[in-house]
Amino acid sequence: MGDLISSHLDEGKREIIKARTGEVIGEFGRLYEQQYAVALFNKVRFDIEGGGGPQPQLLRRKAPLENRSIFSGALFQFLEENKKWRNRFLFVPDSYNINYYDNKASHERGLHPKGTINCAGYKVLTSMDQYLELLNNSLPDVKAKVGNTPFLKCATEFLLILWHPYARHYYFCVVTEKEQKKWHAVFQDCVRHTNDGLLEESKVQTPAFTDSVRLFRQAHGQYGTWEMMCGAPPQILANLVMETLLPEVRDLITPGLKGKMHERQRNWMLICDAVYGLVVRQAQAQYEAVVQSCEAGRPLLEASIRTDMDQIITSKEHVSNKIKAVALPKAEKLLKVSIQPYISSILEALMEPTSRGFSEVRDVFFRELVDMSKNTVNDSTKEKLGEHMEKISMLAFHPVKMQSCYEKVEDLSLDGLQQRFDVSSPSVFVQRAQILMREQMDDAVYTFEQILHQSLEDQGPEGLCKNIQRCQDRVIKKFDYDSSTVRKRFFREALLQIFIPYMLKQLTPSVASELPRFQELIFEDFSRFILVENIFEEVVLHSVMKDIMMAVKEAAVQRRHNLYRDSIVLTSSDPNLHLLGDNPAIDWAGEYGTGQEEGQGQDEVEGEEAGDSGEAHRRRRMKQVVSMIQLDGSPILVNESCLEVPSVDGIPEEREGEGEDQDAPSSPDIVHQGPVKVNATTPKEKKKAPPPPVQPENSPSPALTNGSVLKGGESVQLQCLYMLFSYCFYILTDYVHIPVDSMCIVA
Repeated sequence: MGDLISSHLDEGKREIIKARTGEVIGEFGRLYEQQYAVALFNKVRFDIEGGGGPQPQLLRRKAPLENRSIFSGALFQFLEENKKWRNRFLFVPDSYNINYYDNKASHERGLHPKGTINCAGYKVLTSMDQYLELLNNSLPDVKAKVGNTPFLKCATEFLLILWHPYARHYYFCVVTEKEQKKWHAVFQDCVRHTNDGLLEESKVQTPAFTDSVRLFRQAHGQYGTWEMMCGAPPQILANLVMETLLPEVRDLITPGLKGKMHERQRNWMLICDAVYGLVVRQAQAQYEAVVQSCEAGRPLLEASIRTDMDQIITSKEHVSNKIKAVALPKAEKLLKVSIQPYISSILEALMEPTSRGFSEVRDVFFRELVDMSKNTVNDSTKEKLGEHMEKISMLAFHPVKMQSCYEKVEDLSLDGLQQRFDVSSPSVFVQRAQILMREQMDDAVYTFEQILHQSLEDQGPEGLCKNIQRCQDRVIKKFDYDSSTVRKRFFREALLQIFIPYMLKQLTPSVASELPRFQELIFEDFSRFILVENIFEEVVLHSVMKDIMMAVKEAAVQRRHNLYRDSIVLTSSDPNLHLLGDNPAIDWAGEYGTGQEEGQGQDEVEGEEAGDSGEAHRRRRMKQVVSMIQLDGSPILVNESCLEVPSVDGIPEEREGEGEDQDAPSSPDIVHQGPVKVNATTPKEKKKAPPPPVQPENSPSPALTNGSVLKGGESVQLQCLYMLFSYCFYILTDYVHIPVDSMCIVA
C-alpha cells in the first residue's frame, strides 16, 4: 500500500496539493478575520440588549454522557492489507469515534486501538448496489458490477459499509439481520453526532466560521445547501478544498492506474484517502493559526466595540437604509414571483415528517415510563426503581430505541423543489431535525429525573406509582410546549436555508456592483464591524422573513401538527424548577441500587483485587448506553480471538447461469463457505458446547488458512489438528446451518 501511494503521489503532486490547499485556506482565512470581528460585535450587542423568545420549560443536562460509553461488540471487518475478513471488537466512547481492537481483552487492558474511525461525512450502507453506485461516481470511466469485484465479496449477506466521498471506506459484516439492524442504528448515530461538530456554545467562532464558508462558496458560484458541512472545522475546510482539488488530482493520477477494473477502483480509493489526509492536516494547522491570531486580538476589538457601540449601531442603520433603497424593491419583486407561491407547500413538506418524529419521541418516552410504572406495581423496592431509572436516564442516547423516532423524519422529501432552489439533498434538514429530537428526549428525561428524585426525597418511596404518574404528567406538558417551540424555530430556519441562497443568487449580479460605493459611508474605525456584504444579506433576509413568520404562525393558529400559538406562554409553570438544573447528576444505580453498578461483574471485582491499572479498571467500569449484542443462535467466538473467515481468494466467483444452490466446485484446494445462516433454535434447544481441546504447553497454535492442503507429517500434529477441526465443526453445525457436503476437506 505504501508503494502504491508513494508511486502515484510523488513530490511534484504533493507540492501541487499543498499549494492548492494553501490557496483555499488562505482565502478562507481572510474571510474569517473579517467575519470574526462582525460576529464579536453581534455577540457583544446581544449580551447588552438581550434577546426575546419563549423560555424553555424543560431542563438541559450539562454533561449527559459523562462516564458513559455508547456501545461495544464484535463483528467481522474486511482488511485491505491482506484481503481477509477478521473478527474485530468495536468500542464507541462518548466522543462517538469508533475504536476497533483485535479483541475485547485488548480494549480492557488499555491497549491502543488498531484504528479509529471519525464518522463525520460518512454514509452507512447495507446494500452492495448502493455502494457500487457511489463507487462508480468516484471514477466515472470505471464501472463495477457485483459479480466481478472480488475485494467486495462478503462472507455473510448482512453487510455494513461506511462510505465517504474522500476518506477510506470501511467494510463490516455480521451473522444475522438483527445484528445488522442494531449495528446500523449505532453507526448512524455515530455519523449523526460527529457531523454536528460545530459548538453552539461558541458564539463568536462558530458564526464566523459558518459565514466564512458560505461566503467562500458563494464567491465561487455555489449558493445552495452543502452536504459536506459536517464535522469539526478542519474536516469541513478539507471538504471545501477537496471540492475543487479532487477533479484536478483525478485527471493527474487516473491515467497512470493500471490493472483490472476493481484494482483501479481500489487503488484510487486508497490514493484519495491519502490526499484527504494531507489536506486535513494542512487545513488544521492553518486554521488553528488563523483562530489563534483572531483570539489574540479579541480584547482590543471588544474594548473598541463597547466604547463605540452606539455610534457603530447608528452608522450601520444609516448604511442599511441606503442599501435597502437599492435592493429591497428587487427582492420584493423576486419574492412575489418565485418565493411566495412555494412557502406553504415546502412548509407542509417539512412539518409532516418532522412532527411525526417528535410525536414518536413523546410516545417512546411515555411508553418507557408506563413500563416502569407497571413493573413497580409488582416490585416497588428501591433497587428495582434504581435499575429502571438507570436505563431511562440514557434513553435519548440509545440509538436502537430512538431509531423509530429517527425513521419518521427520514421520509422528508422536497421532490420537485430541490432543483429550483438548489437544495442538494434534504439530508441536511433530516439530520438537524434528528439532533433536535435527541435533545428534546434528553431534556424530558433529565427533567423527569430531577422532579422524581425531589419527590422521593420529600415523600419517600410510598405511593411510588402515583409519584411517577404525577411527574410524568408534568413533564409531558412541558415537552409538548417545548416541542412546539423547537419545531417552529426549525421550520423558520429551514425555510431561510432554502430561500436565502436562491434569492442571493438571483439578486447578486444586479446589486453587487453597487455595494462598494456604500463602504465609503462607513467610518474607518467602524469598518471592521460593518461590512456591506453582510448588510445586503440582512436586507434580503428581512424581506422574506415576514412571509415565513406568517406561514408558521398560520399553521400554529390552525393547531396543525400540534403546534402552539405564540401567545401561549407557560411563564408561571414550576417557577423553581430551574434550580434543579444546578444539581449534580443522579447516580440511580449507586443511590437506589444494590451498591454494585450495572456491568460490574465478579470478574471486575477480581480484577480490582488483583490490582489492575487505573485506566483498564476505568474502562471496565464505564457504563454502556446500549447493551451488548448477544443473539440467540449466534456463534460464540472462543475467547473472542481474531478468527479468520474465508479470504477473497477462497470465495469463488459466480459463473453466469449458476445459481446459489449449485454444488460447490470440486477443486481440492478451495474451502467453500456460502453466506452463513443462523439456526433458528431457541436457547432451550441449544446443546452445551464441549470444552475446547487442550493443547500441550508451549506448543504453537496450528494456523488454519483457507485453501490449505494437509499433507504427511507427525501423527501428533495431525491429531491436534483433527481435534481442533472437530471442535470447530461441532460449533458450526450446532449454531450455524452449513451443509456438510458444501465443505471440502482434504486430508
